[in-house]
Amino acid sequence: MRSLPTSNQLDSEQLLSRGRRVLATEVAAVQALEARLDGDFVAACRLLHDCRGRVVVTGMGKSGHIGNKIAATLASTGTPAFFLHPAEASHGDMGMITHDDVVVAISNSGETAELLTILPGIKRLGVPLIAMTGKIQSTLAKAAAAVLDVSVPAEACPHNLAPTASTTATLAMGDALAVAVLEARGFSEQDFARSHPGGSLGRRLLLHVEDVMRTGDQLPAVTPDTSLKEGLLEISRKGLGMTAVVDGQRRVLGIYTDGDLRRALDNPIDINAVRMRDVMTANPKTIPPKVLAAEAVHLMEKHRITQLLVTDAENVLVGALNVHDLFRAGVM
Repeated sequence: MRSLPTSNQLDSEQLLSRGRRVLATEVAAVQALEARLDGDFVAACRLLHDCRGRVVVTGMGKSGHIGNKIAATLASTGTPAFFLHPAEASHGDMGMITHDDVVVAISNSGETAELLTILPGIKRLGVPLIAMTGKIQSTLAKAAAAVLDVSVPAEACPHNLAPTASTTATLAMGDALAVAVLEARGFSEQDFARSHPGGSLGRRLLLHVEDVMRTGDQLPAVTPDTSLKEGLLEISRKGLGMTAVVDGQRRVLGIYTDGDLRRALDNPIDINAVRMRDVMTANPKTIPPKVLAAEAVHLMEKHRITQLLVTDAENVLVGALNVHDLFRAGVM
């Protein structure tokens, strides 16, 4: 019996060479798709864009795995979609397809038995069919309203057997469809965030300053006549690294921060005698409560500050936040 090489006996250069060969093969397969985008691609995009129901993506084996991802990409970019296993479809799940849907069927050979079995049912429903196949003269292709050619000269597998370059090409074609339709719909970052409320983009685009800011007893504020000593105690109590300086109607007059204190320590200062009006930074940067928290991040980065006061239209103090609040909220 032939003994297998251990991992230490594997040649490093050979492994790197094989990996590079695979990547080069798959890159070439994707690049070849560009020249094939034609009227059928346009027709497929229009069918997806005009679909009044859902896009039903189906495929067997590795094509099914790719189909699952394409359906997920469509659904997250404004085109309602789901994956339907073709074997299950022929045992009752065809009922998941409605007259308003569009079907995207994926098969490299175009002759996958499980797909061909459900073609008559799709035709009876009058549902438009988009085929993604490596054989444009196949049975599947001939039944389709739009055919997307995802053929490859060879798989990256040295035996030309394992679906590798072909699945990469199919996935790329699915992305091309999804993004082309996304842009045609005018699908915005805000729309994307609503589909991903738990992700970092969702937090960045859905959270507003009022969702993150400190309010009530957590809000540091002193009057202009307050001593610097009392102002420093307020900063320490509230833990925001600063305090607002406000008038009797709580309109913002200035701000005093930890950084201001460090700079003041370069010169002798009587913290009992000095008033906040003498040391505050007047007319500080502020932000309204209704804007996106991401705008607070932008403002802090632009002006190289780490705290912000939140004011209403009358410049009345309603909140405050610092960079740590934005980190905790997942906005940065």
